[in-house]
Amino acid sequence: MRIITTTATRNTQLLCVFVQGAEKISGLGKLDAGTAAAVRQARDDMGSCLGAVGIVHGGRQARRILLAGLGKKSEMTGDTVRFVSGVVAKKAAELNLQEFTVVVPLGGVQDPAVSASQIVEGAKMSLYKFERFKKEKKNIPDVMTLVIKSKSAIPAVKTAEVISDGAIFAKEVANMPPNECAPATLAEIAKKIKNPRLKCRVIGRDELKRRGFGGITAVGGGSRNDPKLIILEYFGGAKSQRPTVLVGKAVTFDTGGISIKPRERMEEMKFDKCGGCTVLGIIKAVAGLNLKTNIVGIIPSVENMPGGGAYRPGDIIRLYSGKTAEILNTDAEGRLILADALAYGEERYSPKAIIDFATLTGACIVALGTNVAGMVSNDDRLAARISESSARTTEEVWRLPLNEDYMGMIKSDVADMKNMGIGAAAGTISAAAFLRNAMRDTPWAHIDIAGVAWTQASTKKKPYNPKGATGFGVRLILDYLQS
Repeated sequence: MRIITTTATRNTQLLCVFVQGAEKISGLGKLDAGTAAAVRQARDDMGSCLGAVGIVHGGRQARRILLAGLGKKSEMTGDTVRFVSGVVAKKAAELNLQEFTVVVPLGGVQDPAVSASQIVEGAKMSLYKFERFKKEKKNIPDVMTLVIKSKSAIPAVKTAEVISDGAIFAKEVANMPPNECAPATLAEIAKKIKNPRLKCRVIGRDELKRRGFGGITAVGGGSRNDPKLIILEYFGGAKSQRPTVLVGKAVTFDTGGISIKPRERMEEMKFDKCGGCTVLGIIKAVAGLNLKTNIVGIIPSVENMPGGGAYRPGDIIRLYSGKTAEILNTDAEGRLILADALAYGEERYSPKAIIDFATLTGACIVALGTNVAGMVSNDDRLAARISESSARTTEEVWRLPLNEDYMGMIKSDVADMKNMGIGAAAGTISAAAFLRNAMRDTPWAHIDIAGVAWTQASTKKKPYNPKGATGFGVRLILDYLQS
């Protein structure tokens, strides 16, 4: 769907304005007495319900007028306009419209630039649906026009459009089934992201083995689909600027390996690549915005299968960092491939910060549910900045502690560390401790997206997060990079 901006309302199939209680409705222009009365009645009928809509037929410039309820002013959040915009876009699609118009509220709600951004995000992401393998596709509007009286808000629209496309790209790749998205496929997808400042390198099985990526080669050993390490280098800043490294776990399908998973919901393990897909979405948006910064995306991609070459419980493997890991459970594979990628990223790029995304632990869902990601960090300033971006984007994260007691939970009697903690205690933190042990002292944040990477039974319903992958982290990190 294309986004057009204008400063005045034009003829349209559907004109949407936001309403809040009995406050004056702006953006409709001059209405005849009958239409004005119908608009007032529709607003009264809606009450103060968030996401309520009222449709009035007729008007000089619109075939239909849609009133979209923002709920009570005292209950507004940073997600309200985005949420309601998703409702509006879905309604436009339901009405089979080719185009619709939304009036960006000028004041009283929030800064017009923020509102415009959230309208674009909510509308574009709500109209996304994974239909690659469907014969019949749903119809969606071709164009959304935004009426913006504040010219200073117009640049925010383009930015929001690119970021939304990045999030949708992450969703689309994450939703792909495992028979259509092996590590090699993911590498080809990465290569298709184009920008003169962007380079993509892919390291295959033989080179991974030769260079000591023991975690990646061990986890990928049981599959006929070779593991890949995908490296995306975007250098848009000064040569002297140290890059930010983003690492994303991409297990294209996770059976658990020899420690095989139970059959219930195993089909969802196609989503174990969501961390890598988030990094792809971020890089695509960074390239689309031509940001003047240096970013490196590193995606270790494997398929964890119980084949003849699979690694086993009891094995001891040597990671890229040189440290050894005792394997207690082959279903704790994500930390092994991430440890290699983190150590490589730190050694190769001397970054100013490293942020990793991974569907790492079910324990994170037990601790925080399916609407908040867990964050573990060794740097208070980095964690604080990510938390600030979380508040602005409403992609929620909650910081968990990491101290020497937790680091002690992964000590092994026969190796430098083991890939499981102690029983069920602090599973998310002990996994993060394993990652921390693979690195030196670069500021680092680990974001466990196991609960938020795709919609689950207890996921809060949001129109812009249809069933499937959510693209969590793309908007969060784009805000972080631009703040």
